[in-house]
Amino acid sequence: MEKYFLSALSKIKSEGRYRVFTELKGNPANKVKAFSLKHNRDIDIWCSNDYLSMSKNEIVIDALAKGAYEFGVGSGGTRNISGTSDSIIKVENEISNLHNKESALVFTSGYIANQATLSTISKIIPNCVIFSDEDNHASIIYGIKESKLEKVIFKHNDMDDLENILKKYPYDCPKLIVFEAVYSMSGDVAPVGKLCELAEKYNALTYVDEVHSVGIYGKEGAGICEELGFQDKVDIIQGTFAKAYGVIGGYIASKYEIVDSIRSYSPGFIFTTSLPPAIANAIFASIKHLRKSNAEREKLKNIVSILKNKLINKGISFLENQTHIISIMINDAKLCNDVYTNLLKDHSIYVQGINFPTVPKGEERLRITANPFHTEEMVEKLVNSLYIVLSDYNIYCKKLKEVSVA
Repeated sequence: MEKYFLSALSKIKSEGRYRVFTELKGNPANKVKAFSLKHNRDIDIWCSNDYLSMSKNEIVIDALAKGAYEFGVGSGGTRNISGTSDSIIKVENEISNLHNKESALVFTSGYIANQATLSTISKIIPNCVIFSDEDNHASIIYGIKESKLEKVIFKHNDMDDLENILKKYPYDCPKLIVFEAVYSMSGDVAPVGKLCELAEKYNALTYVDEVHSVGIYGKEGAGICEELGFQDKVDIIQGTFAKAYGVIGGYIASKYEIVDSIRSYSPGFIFTTSLPPAIANAIFASIKHLRKSNAEREKLKNIVSILKNKLINKGISFLENQTHIISIMINDAKLCNDVYTNLLKDHSIYVQGINFPTVPKGEERLRITANPFHTEEMVEKLVNSLYIVLSDYNIYCKKLKEVSVA
């Protein structure tokens, strides 16, 4: 039987997409560096989804530590059979208030929130048709697949294509349009206003994944829907605590009857051990801080602008967008791994190469995420190092005789 596993591993290795973990040791005192165990030195981190470094924020750390001493480090079981922590109730109330929804439900991760919610829809709306953007995350794809409902894929952010599809279904046919606010691998922003307009016109519910935007966009960090003024138009909002909020866990927010139905019917919620109260304490502290503080968001916006301008000035191409995600297309799995490895080994810069199945084959890329605590000097080093390595592989840049890298 082992031959099947060896064959499967051999296949992905031959395609240049075998994944090797980069072992790091972090330090709360240094928000943008980590110690590489393999290379025995500090490296600059340019691929973390801890977008605002809240995982290393003293307010959040103190809340977690206090919670651990007060409640212990575990939760003891599911919320149905082991009781519900007041700390989680506080988080759910805070999230529902943040998104101006009647109710919210906390899950153990953003992935589980999507998968559990979407797969449960069929138990509640058995004849529902799901319309899904072609670039939606794997958690959405697998959640829809598990629902066994009819699904229709529309072209990425193409509202004409979506409308042409919606026209084919009766007005009274139950429909759900699923999309991401910010797409994780391209940084594209969904046309939320038009999506809500089509949903209203064709009698559909809307489901938005705000994972890569919550905490970062909007007056209080509620995400793209808040920033664009359509938060009240979207029916179900899904998000995470593991990125901008810097902790772990996921959630949905919606009308009471929708959230309560998912709570009552979803195996992914019912049979999963809940988040520990100490973790919930940290989440609550992070949300409260980012609702009143705009400093982290402004710093991120500023450093992203500086980085994009320096990349442009250096002639390094990246996918155009209005968000914090910067993707440099490599379009080859082996080459993508080589570039990432070279940056880490020779320049002490960690930018993870993104290969299939995270992105389609032939669309491999470097995905760069800045941080409020990156300095202009670090940006300069990153851009110059990228120029050298990409030039060595004849990607985008004409090779310079010499480029100084700090």
